[in-house]
Amino acid sequence: MSDRPSGPELTVLSRIPSGSNAVYHCVDERGDSWVYKPTAGERPLMDFPDGSLAAREIAAYAVSEAAGWALVPETVAAHGPGGPGMAQRWIEEVDRAAVPGHDPVDVHPADAVPRGRAVVLRGEGSRGEDVVVAHVTDERLRRIALFDHVVNNADRKGGHVLVDAAGVVWAIDHGLSFHTDPKVRTVLWGWAGQPLDGGDIAGLERLRAGLAGEGALRGTLADLLAEAEIDALAARVDVLLTSRLFPVPGPGYPLPWPLF
Repeated sequence: MSDRPSGPELTVLSRIPSGSNAVYHCVDERGDSWVYKPTAGERPLMDFPDGSLAAREIAAYAVSEAAGWALVPETVAAHGPGGPGMAQRWIEEVDRAAVPGHDPVDVHPADAVPRGRAVVLRGEGSRGEDVVVAHVTDERLRRIALFDHVVNNADRKGGHVLVDAAGVVWAIDHGLSFHTDPKVRTVLWGWAGQPLDGGDIAGLERLRAGLAGEGALRGTLADLLAEAEIDALAARVDVLLTSRLFPVPGPGYPLPWPLF
């Protein structure tokens, strides 16, 4: 990704301490809120190139938009006090205290799973009780689950799905995506093996067209990802269009850790 900032100039309001890398809540010159992740604050990883996570986040937004799914908040290259990086539109989450049980992914007693949720993991609670991790099965979360297979997301934790005040579900944190090797780790396995629907297929076909030859999406991604990573993305789209099924978990049941 080019070091030249092409997005907002940011002023830091506070650091967000939950991130493993440097993450800040910022405002731009118009007072709009953003999440800012400077490339210099990225922790080195064994399986992703150093300094590449911000570009991967921007690429994930580009793929979501090209598919017509609008799952990822606007994500752009930006410059702040930490230097160049990425900025993503701030999502004002619903008040969890005022609206209990809204979390798309949550832990429940094994004998009291709310209706309309798919169980993805069984375990033991802090007091030795049987619990499960389950997620809702609405259309938007279903599309996020498919999106993770498209971008090869290695880190779909429960906390990486946000609900805004209007009840819209958003997907965030895509820095560990677009590897050429299979890397999917997700808590959203509730649709494994199920057929893709018409909206899924239409979005995948838009991606295939955008990635072909001199397609617009391929051109956008060329400044963000390696050519081999773009080719691997196109291959995953082709596999999904051929199978028309949600992938099933491979050996070891690939889940992120921690789950939230």
